[in-house]
Amino acid sequence: MPGLVAGDDHRLYALKWSGAAQGRKALVAEVLAGELGRGLGLPVPELVRIELDPVLARSEPEQQIQEQMRASGGVNIGLAFVSGALNFDPLCFEVPAGLAARVLWFDALINNVDRSWRNPNLLVADGELVLIDHGASLVFHHNWPGAAAWARRAYDADDHALRRFAGGLAEADAELAARCTPRLLAAAAAAVPDEFLVDEPGFDGPDEVRAAYAAQLGERLAGPRDWLPELEAGR
Repeated sequence: MPGLVAGDDHRLYALKWSGAAQGRKALVAEVLAGELGRGLGLPVPELVRIELDPVLARSEPEQQIQEQMRASGGVNIGLAFVSGALNFDPLCFEVPAGLAARVLWFDALINNVDRSWRNPNLLVADGELVLIDHGASLVFHHNWPGAAAWARRAYDADDHALRRFAGGLAEADAELAARCTPRLLAAAAAAVPDEFLVDEPGFDGPDEVRAAYAAQLGERLAGPRDWLPELEAGR
């Protein structure tokens, strides 16, 4: 579970622990996918780097949270807290067809396996959709030697929370693919802190890892996008 923290800028953030069981790659995916989504104009909260002093654990009465804080000293990731938000329920909220199509396309691009109707990782604030929790995306980085095969892999959208709302996937593809420039991919990768990329096996430093992420996403974008027809066929 994330922690709710106040930063030294006096703003509230949902803190993603660097010492969580999912490991640092979940935070890499959180940052890279989140910044890519923001760059595409999707409603993803602002992401920030948060330095956590583990000494704060001394005043935490809950042992499990104490342990999490001690394990997460140093760099963590924070998402701007969305005040008054409700969890999205596809049976209770309607989503515009164009927005649903853009989110579905985005999730297919990053292979986000965690946007099902069971656990949509979507909020609704002031009637607007908010996308959160992208740590389960970019699954290729768990096996870099086999990452090349991922570029053409189909995306299983059968349980996607927004699939039934999505309309105009071809239009979403034309719009978002054009916006996914090499510069945008590089900028999203550049937002990942060095601390999460050091000592990655097979790479000579964080910048080389960043370049590999951008290259993988660029290859998935390169035509033909074999995963797009399946999204359209399942509508």
